[in-house]
Amino acid sequence: MLNAFKSISRQTLGRCLLVALFGVATTAHANRLEEIKGRGRLICATLSGTEPLAFQDPRTRQYIGFDIDLCNALAKRLGVSLEHKPIAVEARIPELSLGRVDVVAAAMGYTKERAEQISFSDIHYQLPIKIIVSNASGIKTFADLAGKKISANKGSTPETFTRARIPTAEVVTYQDSPTAFLALAQGRVQGQAIGQAAGVRFIQEGGGGFHFLDEALFFEPTGLGMKKDEPELRVAVNKALHEMEGSGELDAMWDKWYGPNTKFQIPREKKLTPLSAF
Repeated sequence: MLNAFKSISRQTLGRCLLVALFGVATTAHANRLEEIKGRGRLICATLSGTEPLAFQDPRTRQYIGFDIDLCNALAKRLGVSLEHKPIAVEARIPELSLGRVDVVAAAMGYTKERAEQISFSDIHYQLPIKIIVSNASGIKTFADLAGKKISANKGSTPETFTRARIPTAEVVTYQDSPTAFLALAQGRVQGQAIGQAAGVRFIQEGGGGFHFLDEALFFEPTGLGMKKDEPELRVAVNKALHEMEGSGELDAMWDKWYGPNTKFQIPREKKLTPLSAF
C-alpha cells in the first residue's frame, strides 16, 4: 500500500514537473510580436506637443503629425490596429523597459548609450543640426565663425557638434532654446546651434532678420525604439520600414509634414539607413 502510494506520488510529481517545465518553455518562447498580434493592436508612443512630429489639432483635439502617421502605417503593416500613447521625453526609455508600450516614435535619436538600454530600428530619418545667424552679421560659412560666440542648449547634441566642427569658436550654453536665441538677438553671441526643425520657429519669430547657414553641423540619426531582446519585433518593424521606403510612403509622409509646402521646408536628404552604419 505504502509502495503504491509512493509510486503514485512519484508519477504525480513527474507530471507536475513536466507541466512546470512546459510552462517555462512556453514563456521563454513568447515574444512581443506574438503578444501584439494576439491582442490585435500596437501600442505606439509619441510625444504630445512637438510639431510636426505629434501634436493636437487645435480644431479637433486629435493627435496628428509625422510620428502619428508612421505609427498608423506600422500598425497596418503588422496587421493590427493602433493604440496611441502620448508620453514625455523623459518617459520614453522607462516606458519601453517596463513593457508599457511596444514601440516609441518620439524623436528617438540614436546614441550608443541609448542602444545599451533599448533596441533601435534602422534609421528612418536624419534631421540636420544647423546654425542660425543674423542677416546683418555677414557670416556665410563655418569658417566665418572662428573666434566668435555660438549659443547652444547645455548638454545638447548641437553643443557637442559645434565644439567638434568649429573648435575655434566659443560655445556659450543656456538652459533652453528661447534663451539661447535671445542671446543671439541681443548680439551677445553671433550664432545659435540648434536642430533645424526647432530653429524654424525662431527664424519666423525673428522678423526676417535671421537665417540658417547652408552647411549642417551634423545629421542626427533617428529610429524607432523597442524593448531590448525582442529580435522578432525588430525584424518586423525594419521590414515594415523598408517596405514604406520602397513604396515611397516615407517620402510622402515627410513631404506632408516637413516638405516644401510646409513652414519647415526641410528636404529629406538622408533615406532609410541600416543601423549598422552608425
